Amino acid sequence: MMPPASAPPSPAPAPRPADTLPADAVVGGLAFHRLLFARQRRGWWTPLAVAGIGVVLYGILMVVTVIVIIAVASSDPTVLDRLLALSENPTIDVRDPFVLALTLGTIVMMLPCYVIASRIVNGKRLGLISSAAGRLRWGWMMRCVLVALALYGVFVAISFLLPSESGADAAVSAPPTSVWVTSLVLILVLVPVQSATEEYVFRGYLMQSIGRWLRHPAWAILLPVPLFVLGHLYDVLGQINVGVFAIAAGWLSWRTGGLEAAIALHVVNNLTGFLVSLVAGTDPAASETGLFSFVTSLLLMGGFVAIVEWMIRRKPLPRTLVLTPPAPPAPPVGAVWTPPVWPEPDPATRA
Repeated sequence: MMPPASAPPSPAPAPRPADTLPADAVVGGLAFHRLLFARQRRGWWTPLAVAGIGVVLYGILMVVTVIVIIAVASSDPTVLDRLLALSENPTIDVRDPFVLALTLGTIVMMLPCYVIASRIVNGKRLGLISSAAGRLRWGWMMRCVLVALALYGVFVAISFLLPSESGADAAVSAPPTSVWVTSLVLILVLVPVQSATEEYVFRGYLMQSIGRWLRHPAWAILLPVPLFVLGHLYDVLGQINVGVFAIAAGWLSWRTGGLEAAIALHVVNNLTGFLVSLVAGTDPAASETGLFSFVTSLLLMGGFVAIVEWMIRRKPLPRTLVLTPPAPPAPPVGAVWTPPVWPEPDPATRA
């Protein structure tokens, strides 16, 4: 009697969808808005998980901030009055160090929340939130900063030669208060971090989240624009200006493969506004935008984008990341049963 044949080996399991790579990952490379595919965990759900964890972490930091405010208010009764006035009229008094630190600090807190949430959810290669090089390219960013400084330096020089649109000329001659230096230090320290934070959130997290779901860069550049505009309480001209800035920053991030150029433009723009406001005693977040400021701002952004484009054409940057496709699964290990060869019976034993 022959033994029963063993079952044939089962086929190798097909790779999970999360393990597959999109076509642009291996041909041409992943652009900045698609870099989430190069992370350790890149499922469709990961952007939502990052947002959830980030919001929880930010809520914790806000609770700590409220405790600090209560502690400060216990020794300075005017703090609550200043905060109440700020809630009724959301202006930034650059000569009030406490209000200045609170306004900028609540934005800065978003950055560690995003970084920690991204590390928890997406895993390794955290530097890809900055650029396709896997890090923040400091040398390239400093060159972009110099370009922005030159452009804005010309703008400031011209603006001081022209009549003020807001009628704040008299405030220029006002003597600095005793806390003027403190405000200056806070601006120089916090404004660059605040500007970089907004870029990491709106051009980093949002662009790469949208790029995880939609391949074309136009979606990643344009869809975050309304959210960025809603975060700024300006008039119509000011909102248009912010929208153009968001498009320019998104395009720069995609075109250069990283956040460096957008961060440079944002930092210099905000530093210029805050420092001029500190000298003139005006509100850097004033809701009314004059025609001169609107036009010159568009010219500054257009000039910066044009120069950056010229720079990367003259000396191209690595702006995409090419991944190695996963190896095909190995065949299953195990011998296939073959029927044994039975010996012929001895003729002498036959009847």
